[in-house]
Amino acid sequence: MKHTIYVVGIGPGKQAGMTLEAQRVLEQCDCIVGYNTYIKLIENQFSHKELLMTGMKKEVDRCRLVLEKAREGKTTAIISSGDAGVYGMAGIMHEVAAECDDVDIVVVAGVTAACSGAALLGAPLVSDFCLISLSDLLTPWETIENRLDCAAAGDFVICLYNPSSKKRADYLQKACDIILRHQSAQTPAGVVHHIGREGETTEITTLGHLRKMQVDMFSTVFIGNSQTKILNGKLVTPRGYTV
Repeated sequence: MKHTIYVVGIGPGKQAGMTLEAQRVLEQCDCIVGYNTYIKLIENQFSHKELLMTGMKKEVDRCRLVLEKAREGKTTAIISSGDAGVYGMAGIMHEVAAECDDVDIVVVAGVTAACSGAALLGAPLVSDFCLISLSDLLTPWETIENRLDCAAAGDFVICLYNPSSKKRADYLQKACDIILRHQSAQTPAGVVHHIGREGETTEITTLGHLRKMQVDMFSTVFIGNSQTKILNGKLVTPRGYTV
């Protein structure tokens, strides 16, 4: 007998940011598993479900718990904020279930922070862009540094996830210094805090000023390319149309 496990991206936070497909899938589930913070985002909407949560660095444990619940005959989902396939649980769920012939994995796309944050700032991602996480928990800093350098040299718009934490208080400054090797200090940039959640705010600034700013793990940072500009208070990267 095949068991289906859903890996669901719930969007940035508020219910309105969750796709209709994600809502439909979670509504048909018996059990929903996730990181503490993400379960709390949906617990009012899905309080009638079996909600199971684990803490930070328990990703593999969550996946194994999902397998266990699915094999009990329950329709089960594991959730990620944003999109489960962008720094989310989709990859590790596939890895944990790789040898399980009795399981099908179905990934349900969500709205990632890059898209929802960009919409709040204007239109910074209209041209070529890349996403880079500054967390070195799973990726060596040397690799992150190389990716930042290559992206800046290639004139990509850069969106930074996990830009800072208590243990990585100076990582955004380091990232900006790398990008400043190739981009002007006047390059437009933006920060969105708490996307889709209480306390949501936006700031538009420059790359030079960004390196001095205080951000946290609930911030998403956008750094423009050589073409990015500020139009009527919004961050915009032209695609190249003649206006």
